[in-house]
Parts: sequence; structure tokens; C-alpha cells
Amino acid sequence: MKLSDKQKDFWINANQRWNIKSGATRSGKTYLDYFRIAKKIRATKGLGLIVLLGNTKGTLERNILDPMREIYGPGLVGTIGSNNTVRLFGKKVYALGADKKNQVARIQGAAIEYCYGDEITTWAEDVFTMLKSRLSTWNSCFDGTCNPAEPGHWFKKFLDSGADIYHQHYTIFDNPFLDPEFVKNLCKEYAGTVYYNRFILGQWTRAEGAIYKQFAGKPDQYLISVEDAVKRRYRYINVGIDFGGNKSKHAFVAGGIPVNYSEYTALMAERKEPEDPLTLEKQVVDFVNRVIETFGHVDYVYCDSAEKVLIRGVMKALEKAQLGYISVRDARKAEVNDRIRCATRLHGRNRFWYTELAMPVKEALEHAVWDESKQSDKRLDDGSSDIDTLDAMEYTFERDMKRLIA
Repeated sequence: MKLSDKQKDFWINANQRWNIKSGATRSGKTYLDYFRIAKKIRATKGLGLIVLLGNTKGTLERNILDPMREIYGPGLVGTIGSNNTVRLFGKKVYALGADKKNQVARIQGAAIEYCYGDEITTWAEDVFTMLKSRLSTWNSCFDGTCNPAEPGHWFKKFLDSGADIYHQHYTIFDNPFLDPEFVKNLCKEYAGTVYYNRFILGQWTRAEGAIYKQFAGKPDQYLISVEDAVKRRYRYINVGIDFGGNKSKHAFVAGGIPVNYSEYTALMAERKEPEDPLTLEKQVVDFVNRVIETFGHVDYVYCDSAEKVLIRGVMKALEKAQLGYISVRDARKAEVNDRIRCATRLHGRNRFWYTELAMPVKEALEHAVWDESKQSDKRLDDGSSDIDTLDAMEYTFERDMKRLIA
């Protein structure tokens, strides 16, 4: 059994309640499990069920049971029967698809001693929620693998939750047993796209329906230092504000435009939880002051025009802070697709930049996708990506779009 250093680390140290490997395809995530599953099943003490979960029973056969059968033989690794069970190493194991909640109804209410999960990001969330309550014996544990999905995926939220998790992240370069020529060609084929991030680097990146594909494929090529941005001496520095609500945050973005409108730079950005109006006003004044301290000036503040009361509060707060010379205006709120086209053309012409103080802009551009449920082109706005920051950024340049892309 030849293992990479990363696989050896998992074999020795993955002893938590949840033991997860996520990352790139062909990175060696699953191979180790053909041996780990055998070890775990043989160590069970009969305190609860043994369960294999995959996207479907067919994918479990193809991804897990067929390879294990090649290693151990059909005497130790059976096939899934009509009752959704399989004999593994002399023990009864439930093998179920997890793409729909009703597929696992037969194990609801039962304690699970050991569970292995394949392709976790393809499961129904309700199945995983049920599983968490079923790992109820003193020695219950879960092993699983997945390829990354979009950053807002429910399983990514679980991985970041602080639960008792041993989590390994894999890139394709973590597999030393692949043909170097194969890896080289695969990298070339995915270069410059979001698929490089997901399938090569194993990152949780939007892929399907990505709006800003060129930016999302190579976001670091648009990054400039704060020092470089300061030297550019922007003619206009505008602040865009998108007010949050019950399901969204306040978003503040400062953008710089030079005299000749040759480029656009997202200089600074941040998001804040909605609180009372006084807190919002303090947050705006603080943000504007930090932009001025770093980049020299702020000329306009463009606010979401739907919130007249909040806008008046911002105006009074800036006046009180001796910043009343800054013009506060309603955002024009041009057609979203016009704003998108402007940004993508700036990306394609290498006339768009952001600094390390504007990382929310980077993340928002990377994760923005089209709403596939709509017949017409529309940006998805369901809370899974940061539309608030995109709106705030667009408010800072929408009045100058024709000049920027001329």
C-alpha cells in the first residue's frame, strides 16, 4: 500500500468525530479510504448501524465498492442487495443514496456507529442534518470525501463551523503517483478558468454560471498594493453604500477613477451587520475617514436610493464629522447587466484593479453567478453570494461607465 505523505497523515491523525478530505479530483482523496473503511468496519462493536452514503447507490458501487472488491475480493466485499444492504468484511452495512431525503428514511431513528460518505456535496442537506443526530454512540464517527462546490454550499458552512472535525484539503499536486505529463496537460487545459481553482487547486469556487469568468479564473492578476494605488493619484474617489436588511449586510466600497478614465480601482471595502441607524452613521463616517487617511480624499458618496431616511442620516453624520464637503447622492442604479458588462470589459482590458483593503470585492466577483432559474439573464441574489458588495462597487462607477469603457 503506497501512500502519499498527506494520506499517511490522515491515516495516523484523523481520529475526530468527523474526518473529512476535500479538494481536487485525482488528488488521492479516496484511495486511502479503501483501506480505512475496512479498518473502521472491522473495529465496530455492534453498538449501532454501519452505513455507506453516496450520491446514489450506483455511485457507491462505482466509486467505493468496485475498487474495494478488486483489492479484497467478492468474499469480503459483496454487492448491494434489493434491501439496500451489503456484506462487508462479514458485517451488514446499509448502502444508500443521499441525493434525496426519502432515500435514507429506513435508517431514521437508529443509532449509527460508523458512517462513510462519498461525494458529500451532492447530498440533500436534510440527509446530512439527520445524520448528525444519528451518530449517537460513544464511539460514533464519520469518514468522508468531497470535491468542493460553491463557497456558499451548506457543507462548506459545516466545515467552517468549529465542530469536531479533522479536515484535509487536497490539490492535484498532493498526489505524487500521477504521471507528471498528465498533471501538466490538465493544468494547461484549465488555466485561466474557475475550473483550475476547483479541479486543480481544490478550492470552493463558483464554477457553473460564473459571471466574471476572466476575473474569477485569475483574481490575483488584478491585485495591486495599497502603495501603488496611492501613487496613482485618482481624480475621483467615490464611496458606494448598499444598505442591508433582514438577510443582507451593509456594504461599503471606495473606488478610484483617474482623470483620463483609463481604469478603475476598488480601493477599500467592508461589510457590516445591520443595526440601528446611529451605528450605521458611525460606520460610514469611520469608513470614509479611513479612505481619506489612506488615499487622500473622498469626493462623492453614492447611496442606495431606496432608503431616504438612512441617506439623510448619513449626510448629517458626515456634516457633524466636518466632512460635509463630500457630496452625498442617490445611486443612479443603472441596469444591473449594464454594470456587469462594464466590469467585465474592464477585466478583459486589464483596466480593473483592487487592493488588499478591498478583499470583499474580490470575493464577490469570484462567486457571482447567473440565476439559472430565470429565463432572462439575471444575477443570482439568494444570499449565497455577496451581491451587496457588487452593488456598492457599481454605485461608485456607474455614472462614468461610458467613459471607462470608451
